[in-house]
Amino acid sequence: MSVPEVVREVITRNRSIYDCMKMDLINYTALAVKIQPEIEKILGNSVNLNTVVVAIKRYADSFETKEEMKEESVLKNARLALTDGIMDVRFSVKDSNEMDPMSILDKFSKVTNDYEFFRLSDSFRFLTEDMDDIRKIFNSVSEREDMFSTGLAKIRISIPSSQNQSDVVSYVAEVLHANGVELVNAFFSQDNITIILNERDSSRAYDILHSDIMRK
Repeated sequence: MSVPEVVREVITRNRSIYDCMKMDLINYTALAVKIQPEIEKILGNSVNLNTVVVAIKRYADSFETKEEMKEESVLKNARLALTDGIMDVRFSVKDSNEMDPMSILDKFSKVTNDYEFFRLSDSFRFLTEDMDDIRKIFNSVSEREDMFSTGLAKIRISIPSSQNQSDVVSYVAEVLHANGVELVNAFFSQDNITIILNERDSSRAYDILHSDIMRK
């Protein structure tokens, strides 16, 4: 991920910062100082403070086009896929060093092929169906109680490659927030964006996003 992409992700996940930026009530340099450590942690290397400031300013400038975005939705021609009963499995790089990756993946593939895998700067994440067999696999290599997050659902958002995907997460977060639904997390891949929500909000979130697509 690039610095601007990480800046967008960090700000979008922090609703108070996001709202203050949208209302032009925030000092860019002060914000850059605040989020610089988190950005460096995600990227795994040092980042110049001025680079962060510039990325924040460009993101803030994008809010000026919100009225134009209302005319043609960022989600135009998007495809949605909702999956309930999702478990977020997180283990650190340290945990992974104590594993036999080939053995784990071999066992995992025998249980299910329906999963998504994300490599972050300090951890690995699996999004998969909440199943006892999967819990047993990961419990065999780590006994951390915080490894599993349950009661979740995911919505995969596929955007045509010809459309700009950079504003999708912030747009989706804003649309859902306006309707009282908050994101738990968001992950990016080459082909789509996956948003994570509490399972109790998933059907409503899907209907909101689907209506937004159809309305445009």
